[in-house]
Amino acid sequence: MRRTSQRPEVVIVGGGFAGIEACRALARAAVDVRLVDAQNHHCFQPLLYQVATAALSPADVAWPIRAILRRQKNVRVIMARVTGVDAEARRVQTSEFGLAYDYLVLATGATYSYFGHDDWTPFAPGLKHIGDATEIRRRFLLAFERAELVEDEAERERLLTFVIVGGGATGVEMAGAIAEVARQTLQHDFRRIDPRTSRIILIEAGPRVLPTFPAALSDYAVRSLRGMGVDVELNRKVTGCDAHGVSLDNGRIEAATVIWAAGVVASPAAQWIGAERDRAGRLKVNADLSVPGRPEIFAVGDTATVFDHQGRPVPGIAPAAKQMGRYVGKVIAARVEGRPAPGPFAYRHLGDLATIGRKSAVVKLGPLRLTGLVGWLFWSAVHIYFLIGVRNRFVVAVNWLWSYVTFQRGARLIGIAPR
Repeated sequence: MRRTSQRPEVVIVGGGFAGIEACRALARAAVDVRLVDAQNHHCFQPLLYQVATAALSPADVAWPIRAILRRQKNVRVIMARVTGVDAEARRVQTSEFGLAYDYLVLATGATYSYFGHDDWTPFAPGLKHIGDATEIRRRFLLAFERAELVEDEAERERLLTFVIVGGGATGVEMAGAIAEVARQTLQHDFRRIDPRTSRIILIEAGPRVLPTFPAALSDYAVRSLRGMGVDVELNRKVTGCDAHGVSLDNGRIEAATVIWAAGVVASPAAQWIGAERDRAGRLKVNADLSVPGRPEIFAVGDTATVFDHQGRPVPGIAPAAKQMGRYVGKVIAARVEGRPAPGPFAYRHLGDLATIGRKSAVVKLGPLRLTGLVGWLFWSAVHIYFLIGVRNRFVVAVNWLWSYVTFQRGARLIGIAPR
């Protein structure tokens, strides 16, 4: 694609939190921005598990990127898949054409790591995109429908067993949400099965769930999950996964639905430019988030490995990605305008939050610790605040209020694909 002006061209790869914030930070800069993404929408990933468990519809947590940036005249949104980068020629290669750049921002995110067992992917989908959430929702609701029809008791038990691998925030939230659906939402909807007899199992290879939280909050989360009927299995590793369940280091669980929420691996961005990366594939960057030896290339969000002022890794969460994207946008704007660039990137941790279920959440804000209903209300308010658009905030708030009062979930629509 040819240049449309003589102004510097900034290509941003990825329309997630970091990519959108980098765009916005360049709104008044004398540059032309090209935002490239294989999807036409920005997804609010922290609430994807609610799409997967039928509490929200996809449109409640995703917005067209063009609509988000429609008022920013120096941005052009390009829907294409990036296949490589020629760093020497300063050119991004996409599935459609090439894009020249003066500055490149890699905000390509991460996906779940199966620790060298990518063949497990079809049997245990992860949760990173809208498509993942709707597929998990289909599998998990279809399991109840099939259990209603089968005659074999062992097969019915397998269909009503749900395994979540990984005890981080996503795994904990998924386990709690599935337990609520089985124990409350569906309890009166079937005639031959009792959904309340479902077995929900959360498997964590480490000694506790929510390892980034204080131990007391992790313990509270385990107590809350077990109080909801979730089996929490700690210090157990998955050694195999197939269409019938999972194998562990000391046994096997027969299950029709397995959800993967353990470990992440970065996109292939580091391979595109031949730069140094860590074990998870994240680019190692300088203090200004530029790639060593490539001052015109920046990596942000889950694409980069970044440390705070105490030498601790910056977590792969939305606030961190937004701070990095905003910072890089300011660095590029300063360079273009000939101003001194801002100082080294400094991450400001805003806190840790995870919901466990109805009236239960854990919150860590500096020295402040919140649990139970107060924690859940705080978690809800924060997530509604960070949603994009008044409509989405209103819809999500109303849906949550309705679900809280009635125990119902309104996005339980699935079907059988025609042969």
